[in-house]
Amino acid sequence: MSEAVHMAGQRAVENPLLAEGLKLFFPVAALHAVLLPLAWIVLFAYALPFAHEIPVSQWHAHEMIFGTYAAALAGFLTSAVAEWTDTPPRHGRALLALLFLWLPGRIVGLFGWDALVIVAAATDLAFLGMLLWYVLRALITRGSTRHASFAVWVALLWLLELSIRLAWLSGNADLAGRLLHAALVVFVVFLSLAVARINVVVINLALDPGGTTTPYRPHPGRQNLAAGLVAVYGAAALAAPASAVPAWLALAAAAALFDRLAEWFIGIAVLRTHVLALAGANLFAALGFMAIGMAGLGAPLSAATGLHLLSVASLGLAVLAVFIIAGLRHSGRPLDLPWHAHAAVLLMLAAGLVRILPETGLATFLLGKHYALSAFLWSLAFLVWLAGFLPLLRHPAGFVGRSAPQTISR
Repeated sequence: MSEAVHMAGQRAVENPLLAEGLKLFFPVAALHAVLLPLAWIVLFAYALPFAHEIPVSQWHAHEMIFGTYAAALAGFLTSAVAEWTDTPPRHGRALLALLFLWLPGRIVGLFGWDALVIVAAATDLAFLGMLLWYVLRALITRGSTRHASFAVWVALLWLLELSIRLAWLSGNADLAGRLLHAALVVFVVFLSLAVARINVVVINLALDPGGTTTPYRPHPGRQNLAAGLVAVYGAAALAAPASAVPAWLALAAAAALFDRLAEWFIGIAVLRTHVLALAGANLFAALGFMAIGMAGLGAPLSAATGLHLLSVASLGLAVLAVFIIAGLRHSGRPLDLPWHAHAAVLLMLAAGLVRILPETGLATFLLGKHYALSAFLWSLAFLVWLAGFLPLLRHPAGFVGRSAPQTISR
């Protein structure tokens, strides 16, 4: 029996998809992003069959944040932290354990199963706790605190998940909504911190595809300013949602994100799809916080429009860009994008615009249909990425020539 277990573990290690976190969790996150919206629209017509006490809209938000985006985060951190700290990446059974903890909550969330909230909470908290330990263990092994901020934000995400589930169990939907808003903000912080590291490599390779020079150096003041202001806004929005303070802080966060667009003033090299995708994610985040701030100060805008700019347009485009960049680099390939990558980015851009424009008074002919159409385009974007990149992740190629620069800057 023990020999059979050992052989199964050995096969898991040898499977290319279990060699490191992103090779497993990026396809898992993409598959979740493909299936979940279609199931909710086609099978359940937005009305989840077992959701009676918890609002359906909150189930939808939770599963986008703690389902799709949390799986993407797990893939990113289990690979990136190992790269930053020069420690062996988690692989094989360690990744499967993480996956099996993530999965039960997604089954419960698919049906909006109120009665199984405690079960889903237990496994989701265990999933985030294990992810936190994987990050901490690498930092401890290396004796480094340089990237400890990621551990802090994973811990905060764990706390928010616990609080959301407790709010649901106590019937406090208003508090749960504010906590979900805070969880979304945490993911925007992750986006900002990740882009600060990824962009250094991506822009340098765009300027010099051979990787022999590094002409781009980021402005130190921009690396953490946007993330810091987004975090301050999130704390204020959670603590004092009825005041004007969060609105002003949202505008400050928007200003920092707009200022950060200067990183992409690199001439014609910016026209590469993956470079534009990261810039677009940053732009949509800035527009999202601007909309939230203006709505809070009385402008004829809905704060929900700003939240959709963040959740669909900004994070959707950012996650897809990371999937494309890391999918190529970590499968031993240069950043020569296949057609799937270009198509997926265009579909995600369309999904974001279709979701947002009717809410701003533009493309009003889509009103009433834009939810389903945006969800379909969102699912199709991830499906196209999955079709193009899963074979690449399953069959890594040797990188020919000079050693490739790291995907994620230290």
